Amino acid sequence: MLDTGLTTGGRALTPQPPNAIGASLGLLGDEWTLLIVRSAFEGARRYGDWKASLPISDAVLTARLRALVDEDVLRHTAPTYELTASGIDLWPLLLTIWDWERRFVAGQADRLPRMVHAGCGWAFHPVLSCATCHQAVDADSVDATFGPSGSFARSMPVGSNRRRQVSREPAGPGMFSETMAIIGSRWSAAVLGASFLGAVRFRDFEQIGAPPAVVADRLRRFVALGVLAPIRGPHRDAAAYGLTPKGAALFPVVASFLRWGERWRPAADGPSVVATHVACGSPFVPELSCSECAEAIGLSALRIEPVRSTAPASASPRR
Repeated sequence: MLDTGLTTGGRALTPQPPNAIGASLGLLGDEWTLLIVRSAFEGARRYGDWKASLPISDAVLTARLRALVDEDVLRHTAPTYELTASGIDLWPLLLTIWDWERRFVAGQADRLPRMVHAGCGWAFHPVLSCATCHQAVDADSVDATFGPSGSFARSMPVGSNRRRQVSREPAGPGMFSETMAIIGSRWSAAVLGASFLGAVRFRDFEQIGAPPAVVADRLRRFVALGVLAPIRGPHRDAAAYGLTPKGAALFPVVASFLRWGERWRPAADGPSVVATHVACGSPFVPELSCSECAEAIGLSALRIEPVRSTAPASASPRR
């Protein structure tokens, strides 16, 4: 079970630079950004490629491309753009978001590309595993707590693309609408992080630093989305919440996000989160494996196919 590590959020903190979580959320907690990167993986290289494939305005596309170049996710050599090393390394995050949306959001299986593992030839879903022992993991098999740079104050997202307020109408195209409802605002992302760090009671969630009314609003939204559910029982008060199976299934997204952030946006004073795989006792380093053959997946072994394709990619037997 995850260690709460919540006392950090309750202290008065001297302003400090954002940690890997805050720096990464400021860039990646934006639906247009994720879709632009996804299109780059699918072959978009010129401005017109994105205009032809996304319902995006010139102003938004120009701003997002500029931000991605400034953040060294894309490299611009007019007239083309290409993914940098850090941009290419976003593939596990995109893969886990696609998988979660396909499996848990109504209608997304008909809209999102099909993922095929070239190694075995089967359509698959990514399984989060420990890179040391290669066992499948979930949130309950990883002990995690705030690290040296970890606190809710430093995990707040920064960046010009952030939607500081969540309106009733989506600000993006709605392709990753539920994912963005969960990580697309500063307090929503904090509530999700607190849930995986062990927050259960209302006063636990208040330690993210948001006003009580905001905490209550985010908890209501998460319940409506089916990510959290009220916990009631003889030893629980009414204001207690636990992750549902749908919510717990976001752990691969969270782990992939943290992996990218700590690799490409690390804080000078150390990691934001320290995690250990309980079964093997090693520091938890996430990797993704194929649900059909159990082999570790690399980018070169991925094949993205149009969703209309339904036939097996090959006749290779499943293990």
